[in-house]
Amino acid sequence: MSEAAGRQRLFVGGAWVEPDAGHYAVVDPATEETVGWAPEASEEQVLAACAAAREAFTAWSRTPAAERAAVLGRAAGVIRERMGPYTELARAETGATTGTARAMQVGVAVARFRRYATVEPAEWAVPPQINEAGPMGKAGVMGALAVRQPVGVVSCITSYNNPWANPAGKVAPALAMGNTVVVKPAPQDPLSVYRMAEALEAAGVPPGVLNVVSGRSTAVGEAAVASPDVDMVSFTGSTAVGQRIAEVCGRDMKRQLMELGGKGAAVVLDDADVGSAVAGIGTTFSFYSGQICTAPTRVLVQRGLYDRLVAGLAAYAGRLPVGDPAAPDTVVGPVISAEHRARVESYVELARKEGATVVAGGERPPLERGFYVAPTLLADCGNDMRAAREEIFGPVVSVIPFDDEEEGIALANDSDYGLIDYVWSGDVARAFRVARRLRAGGVGINTVGRNMEAPFGGFKKSGVGRDVGSYALHAYSEVQAIVWPG
Repeated sequence: MSEAAGRQRLFVGGAWVEPDAGHYAVVDPATEETVGWAPEASEEQVLAACAAAREAFTAWSRTPAAERAAVLGRAAGVIRERMGPYTELARAETGATTGTARAMQVGVAVARFRRYATVEPAEWAVPPQINEAGPMGKAGVMGALAVRQPVGVVSCITSYNNPWANPAGKVAPALAMGNTVVVKPAPQDPLSVYRMAEALEAAGVPPGVLNVVSGRSTAVGEAAVASPDVDMVSFTGSTAVGQRIAEVCGRDMKRQLMELGGKGAAVVLDDADVGSAVAGIGTTFSFYSGQICTAPTRVLVQRGLYDRLVAGLAAYAGRLPVGDPAAPDTVVGPVISAEHRARVESYVELARKEGATVVAGGERPPLERGFYVAPTLLADCGNDMRAAREEIFGPVVSVIPFDDEEEGIALANDSDYGLIDYVWSGDVARAFRVARRLRAGGVGINTVGRNMEAPFGGFKKSGVGRDVGSYALHAYSEVQAIVWPG
């Protein structure tokens, strides 16, 4: 059993292990009640998990790809069978609505494990080269093959905003490529990640191939990065933490995959469909209370549509039901913690002081319990305001006017971030022209939807590398060249 009296154990080397540093309470953001007790690993236990992954690497990396894929496929089935309790736990840990927890958290995890249960070729031919005779040998034709090889032990440090989809997006492709993994989940909602470990254990993952260690202490994450047994770090979280991890990785030339902060610019041109733009941008208010790095939180709108768009967004924000995420009609649940609520509220107050107009929200919802923030719209913003430049990670949208297309592009690119931007225009050719000039890893045209095979990652301080689809298999692999005389 992984749990005893509601107290979660660590998963190390295929065994459920009591934590050296005890347990801490995981709190439901909606009720402020205890969901369960998460284990606090010691630094030594984290290092032991990394060592277990190192020991398991040789056998797992040599396991045929089809057998590795079969484990992932069975894990997807186990998670789907347990969708009900897993959804309830995810809702309680994160404050996401039941629908979001089911479809976008647990459901996406199922889809990702299924995706990487499909075996893809790991080698491809390189065009032959004709060499003249010389110091390197006789004249001849040289053949070559490029082969994807696993990196080794991957330390996956995951974010609190999606304890199912985010870890699954790392663990599934890493295991598919033959790597072994240590997962360090976010301290706010780690219990779901242990359920994922249970599913993989039930699916037959060998001991040490997957390990999960959690804790509130920074020493837990630091050990998962600095361990000499770790070859690669895959991190999702803030840019500030990513920079510190990169410094440690740089000393030992460890591979990195970094999905960091975002301040998505939504460029709304004067020929856009206002209703479509409002609906897309409005997801920032509603989907997981704005706690998502891809949210279009910085709205740049051409002056001809400015008043209509602000009015539309204000109306949208004002009619969203805020409250208990377990209730079927709730659209906006709480943010993850009291500390984060205070941070979001401080940005709204700062925006007021900087001259922004609070058109909607701006006050705490009148609910007795829970860490709620009202969907908030800030108008009359400048691109130099902190609320328009820094990642707030909450249901707050800043609206900035611009005059012409060139100014809109310049404002969009005037950011430290570059994860996903958006363009709304009735002229598809114009929208594509603008999209290609935006310095962001992804651009949505008239949509906030995603193609789950498209590469995902950021420019500038939004990250390093790309994952999702086949790009994740590249991210969790090294490429080896094999050359021979033809």
